[in-house]
Amino acid sequence: MKLIKYLMFALIGGIFFSCDVDEFLNPLPETAVTADTYFQSDEDVLSGIIGIYDAIQGVNENTDGDDVSVNRGIQYEYLLTEHRTDNTRSATLEGSRADFHRYLTDPVNTQSEDYWASMYDIVFRANNILDFMDVANAENVASYSAEAKFLRAYAYFNLVRLYGDVPLITEVAIPDDKETLYTRVDVATVYAQIVEDLQEAVGALDNAHRSRASRAAAQGLLAKVYLSQPTPNYQEAQALCEAVMGGGEYSLMPNFNDVFYSELNDEIIFSIQYMSANPLESQGFSAEFTSAIRQGQQDGLNIPNDNLIADLNAFGGNRTATSITNVQGSIEVAKFLPDGNDWTNDYGGNARNAGNDWIILRYSDILLMHVEAIMGGTPSTSNAAAIASFQEVRNRAGLTTPVTSISQNDLLLERRVEFAFENQRWFDLQRFGVADAVLSAHAAEMGYTDYSARALLLPIPAREINLSGGLMTQNP
Repeated sequence: MKLIKYLMFALIGGIFFSCDVDEFLNPLPETAVTADTYFQSDEDVLSGIIGIYDAIQGVNENTDGDDVSVNRGIQYEYLLTEHRTDNTRSATLEGSRADFHRYLTDPVNTQSEDYWASMYDIVFRANNILDFMDVANAENVASYSAEAKFLRAYAYFNLVRLYGDVPLITEVAIPDDKETLYTRVDVATVYAQIVEDLQEAVGALDNAHRSRASRAAAQGLLAKVYLSQPTPNYQEAQALCEAVMGGGEYSLMPNFNDVFYSELNDEIIFSIQYMSANPLESQGFSAEFTSAIRQGQQDGLNIPNDNLIADLNAFGGNRTATSITNVQGSIEVAKFLPDGNDWTNDYGGNARNAGNDWIILRYSDILLMHVEAIMGGTPSTSNAAAIASFQEVRNRAGLTTPVTSISQNDLLLERRVEFAFENQRWFDLQRFGVADAVLSAHAAEMGYTDYSARALLLPIPAREINLSGGLMTQNP
């Protein structure tokens, strides 16, 4: 018998929100309409797909400050990633946000709970819309399905790297189906589903979009998945990178600063869009990075560590001025200055409703993954193709001295200064197999006595374990 499918919607700017305090894995609101009565046309299905991006975008804290029932999407991601590396920290020791950089995150951490909920909201919306492909126009079914699966894969890729074994839900489940909703599935199985979803996306999408799923975005994300999974597939990752590189549709921006302030530019493969001054479509994290000149609700939530500043100054080339800035003696993040404004004009006066897009994948990442794939887990490479890709990134940074060999440390350092503050460092350390070594040394240097290898996985939110009735297990 066909299950009745539910969709909560609050129509805001034509985009649907669906979240619920008690059932984040499969939200069922108190006031709901059956989705069967809503999704009746191709246009309805497309609206539902666009609504998945809204779940990634999240809700600006400046619009709704409720820390319990509002999903922030990716707006908290820097806490779960950059803060847990040697890149950044909070300026304060107060509150749950300051727990991340000191490795004190516990199962009731609000921001971790929210991120988990946001990723599963993406999964829910994708699963929901996949049930209604029969009402879409026949010529759109393949691309619509591929787009939903791309976004589901994106969410699961984040979840599996941050939490390890997670519930794998690939169809709409009824709220009392706890076995489906709360049974953690092993990492290898989750990766297999991610690969399957992305392979379908590669085969069915084109490159018409930079702020929606595309073939190149699926190729690039799948390459990173192949590099990240328990048994890396270097050969396939290399082929995928070369497919993007050979397509001629993407290139490095000549000016590094333009990557971030000339949005949807030639380097962008996939980004999430925000709209300045629009409370319902803006983001607030840019304002939270400020410190000396207060603009956000809390401020100073992404302060660069000294060793990152040193690396940027020594190896960043012309990327450094775009990445960090001196604000009255305080070195702060510059890469996402609200709407490109600096402190000299109060960050434009609209910092809490900033329109900076969030870049998930850009062309320089493809080039450096290409190097990584060719290196294939070995300590170094002198391969000409790898050197060409590596040199292209360095040349744009003004570092034109020819490179003849690349070590893993060289590549990891290059990724650090290229992608500082873009939430890549945590995943890079994991993928290169050096996370524990680097973070142990970092914790010792900073006096973070609570670090141990257990910190390589975030705790499963206690709320989910409680809702499962004990079915869901906790990380060590």
